[in-house]
This record gives sequence, structure tokens and C-alpha cells, in this order.
Amino acid sequence: MKKTDAEFNRFQELLQMVKNFENNFLEFYKKGNKSAGVRLRKNMQTIRAFAKNVRFEVQDLRKNKGLNKKKKKNKNQISIFQ
Repeated sequence: MKKTDAEFNRFQELLQMVKNFENNFLEFYKKGNKSAGVRLRKNMQTIRAFAKNVRFEVQDLRKNKGLNKKKKKNKNQISIFQ
């Protein structure tokens, strides 16, 4: 699996999660079903945990890949912001 496939799969997981929870949203907000509200709160907690995991993955990738390093400035390059 390519790196871009893995990244896209995480996004697809999130979209699928939201799509699966759609019924509980509709039942609670349109029909006032209290049980759907309880399920909805549980669903939102699942999304929160998923988002937290993605945040940690991003942080680890930045640390391991050196994505947070600044570019070295060329000594011969003149900048007006020195």
C-alpha cells in the first residue's frame, strides 16, 4: 500500500464513520428520539477518539520524517527580512 493510499484510507474511515452515524443524528434532531441521542453521544465520542489518534499519527510523522525542520538559508541569498 502506498503512503497516499494509507492517508486516503484514514480520511475514508472518518467519512464512513460520519455516514454511519447519520441515522442517529436524524432520529434525535428531527424526531426527538432520546435513545438516538444517547447513541449519538457515543458516536461523537468515537469520532473524538479517532481524531485524537490521527493527531498523534500526524505528530509522529512530523517528528520521524523531519517535516518540521526549517529550510537552511542560503548564505548568498539576500533577504529584506533580515
